[in-house]
Amino acid sequence: MGKPVGLQGVQVTVCSQLGAPSNRGVFQDGDVIIGGLFSLHYIPSAVEQVYTRLPHYEPCTGLELQALKYMYAMAFAVEEVNQNSALLPGIKLGYHILDSCGRYPWALQSALSLVGGDRHNCNLTASTLYSEAYEQPGETAGVQPVPLLIGGHASTTGVILSRILGPLSVPVISYLASCPCLSDRSNFPNFFRTIPSDIYQARTMAQLAIRLNWTWIGAVLANNDYGQMAIQVFQEEIKGKRVCLEFIETVHRETIVSDARRVALTIQSSTATVILIFCWYTDVQKIFVELAKRNVTGRQFLASEAWSTSDDLLQDITISKVASGVLGVAIRSSTIPGFENYLKKLSPSHYPNDDFLREFWEKEFGCSVSINEVQHFFSDITQLRVAYNVYLAVYAAAHALHSLLSCPSGNIPPQNNLSSCSSPKHIRTVELLQHLNTVNLTTPQGEVLYFQGGDPPAKYDLVNWQNTPKGTLKLVVVGHVDGFDLHLNESAIQWSTGSNQVPDSVCSKSCPPGTWMADRKGEPVCCFDCFPCAEGEISNKTDSLQCEQCPSEFWSNAERIACIPRQLDFLSFNETLGITLTTAAVSGVTVTTAVFVVFLFYRQTPMVRANNSELSFLLLLSLKLCFLCSLVFIGRPSVWSCRFQQAAFGISFVLCVSCLLVKTIVVLAVFRSARPGAETLMKWFGPGQQRGSVCFFTCIQVIICVIWLSLSPPRPQSDLGFQGSKVTLECTMESVVGFSLVLGYIGLLACTCLLLAFLARKLPDNFNEAKLITFSMLIFCAVWVAFVPAYISSPGKYVVAVEVFAILASSYGLLLCIFAPKCFIILLRPEKNTKKHLMAR
Repeated sequence: MGKPVGLQGVQVTVCSQLGAPSNRGVFQDGDVIIGGLFSLHYIPSAVEQVYTRLPHYEPCTGLELQALKYMYAMAFAVEEVNQNSALLPGIKLGYHILDSCGRYPWALQSALSLVGGDRHNCNLTASTLYSEAYEQPGETAGVQPVPLLIGGHASTTGVILSRILGPLSVPVISYLASCPCLSDRSNFPNFFRTIPSDIYQARTMAQLAIRLNWTWIGAVLANNDYGQMAIQVFQEEIKGKRVCLEFIETVHRETIVSDARRVALTIQSSTATVILIFCWYTDVQKIFVELAKRNVTGRQFLASEAWSTSDDLLQDITISKVASGVLGVAIRSSTIPGFENYLKKLSPSHYPNDDFLREFWEKEFGCSVSINEVQHFFSDITQLRVAYNVYLAVYAAAHALHSLLSCPSGNIPPQNNLSSCSSPKHIRTVELLQHLNTVNLTTPQGEVLYFQGGDPPAKYDLVNWQNTPKGTLKLVVVGHVDGFDLHLNESAIQWSTGSNQVPDSVCSKSCPPGTWMADRKGEPVCCFDCFPCAEGEISNKTDSLQCEQCPSEFWSNAERIACIPRQLDFLSFNETLGITLTTAAVSGVTVTTAVFVVFLFYRQTPMVRANNSELSFLLLLSLKLCFLCSLVFIGRPSVWSCRFQQAAFGISFVLCVSCLLVKTIVVLAVFRSARPGAETLMKWFGPGQQRGSVCFFTCIQVIICVIWLSLSPPRPQSDLGFQGSKVTLECTMESVVGFSLVLGYIGLLACTCLLLAFLARKLPDNFNEAKLITFSMLIFCAVWVAFVPAYISSPGKYVVAVEVFAILASSYGLLLCIFAPKCFIILLRPEKNTKKHLMAR
């Protein structure tokens, strides 16, 4: 290659003769000629290996029918533009198309010959490239230089053409070069294309994986810029979406056979059922053949546009079981009205100078039939993809030329002292480039085309490979992509599993609502465990990263998916515990009443009279109040029940213990007065003093309760603590001091009574009142000593149950210890109910 091209009148060499490329081409004269480069022939693989080692050219053989259709799409588009009176009026558009044969040097030399106007002489000056060529009189067909080039079947070709023609400001519009690198306007300011950048198809495939909940994917990619860029964009798109790649395998064109075996083994052993492939279709075919040998089916393949529409793969029956269900991104398809008839009318008799058409005709039909008489894929226009890109490129060029040659006032301001108005014979490529940058057109099919940094709007088809009765596969469009909008008809897809359900491809199954995800240490984020939410927490969506705490008034339901209002919990008359305690209280009242009746009936007997009948009746009355006050603790707490229950409890028990204390004092006084010199002792403990003492002791408790309830009474409160789904309604003690004084005063009287009764333990055996009081007070004190820790440690409503139990236990202890022996003698041993027996020693 020579030195770079200069722009300002310096005589420099822009190319040199590298070989003998084919001089075959298709030419149509016109006022303005646009160039076209297509890879119409390919080199057989054996010859291609020789070509890569030797500097000279091998013959270019093997007609590519798809590329031939692309070429005729350009010719048809030019013909359609010329028939449009509103586009380039009065100007005929022509074309000059050459075959690049898939070789970069030939593509470069053909491009330079097109823009230079001479296919044989490459010694051109940059300053006169577009002026002198048009001014030479008598120029022959095929010599006129082109101001714009449509071509670049590969990204590498696009890079070469753009870099070489960039200094000349010659626009290059590619129909198939999709490398993201070509979007860099600083390096490729003259490059345009009608195919989206590969960045968009990689993003689309990531969107598909996210939408279909495929979180565990394998990837196979070509070891080149195409594959590396695609997987890089894919990984960027899935970042933070909990989508992971289980493996990434690369294949090389030079070692594809061994690489295909390695990839097939990886796919076979993989737990990922969705495999992403960014490769050329020939590489994919080798991989599918290896998978078919191992009978690896049921894998869902995601195809890039490089192979998603390959007829060679679709028609290969040996790999149909493996490839069934492929979901791929494809160059968007469209129809071109009239193009089918145009193709069917092509024949060597009508175009005798078209060597490509003659070669195609001889290869496919001989000379015996017309293309109208047979069904041939060459005339099939049901899904035009690359051909439609060529069609769009022609329209983009035509609209740019129309804008340039129509001289719209003020549309494009002059730059570099160039006029904003040109003629077909004086087209300045730098001005054409400016107009091409601002193209915004609507095709006859209604599609809008414009360029953003040389790139068109990103549009794709989503295709699916489905089975046919013949055993081959057919291509079905199941959706499309427009920019970032993905539209997919999932019901129309035939999945690789044969089911109409989207196949799963996950490392760990999704965590259902009511659970949360916990990542596994040392493993990808797609591999996790699911744990149920704790009580009081919920998760109402799939794959929650954490559970949410319910509000204080609510609790989680059994499934941990919703917060429901908490149940009110209190010691109720309707539950088992409440019924048991109520029954015990009522029974206590009944027994106390029965004892009262017995004592009342036998009030004149020595047993009743000897035990101070008045205090005994008062004691029975106080015990009845003790049993009854326990009922106040059962039921839903209210303001008045909270105040009344503690006051009733405190006063009832003080009255009870006061009776016992006075009773004990009387017993001691009676026996002390029997000693000489102690006759006057009983005068101080007569009936009036006894009643007064009981009243005095009780009034002290009444005063304590009144002060307590006046200053800081108990009140009902909802306990939202640790009682699970229930809210405990309880009477909270606003003043612990008040409650402590009530209990402390009862304890003081009880301990005093116990001490005095203990001192009277040596009284006559038959008169055992002091012993009975001692036992009763021991039980009383034991119950209330045990009550304190049980009360403090009990949760919720069981606090109330503990207090009720203590009331009932101590009341039953007093009742049974003091009155049971007496009732036994009165009712069952009446012979012992005599004064003589009671006074005997």
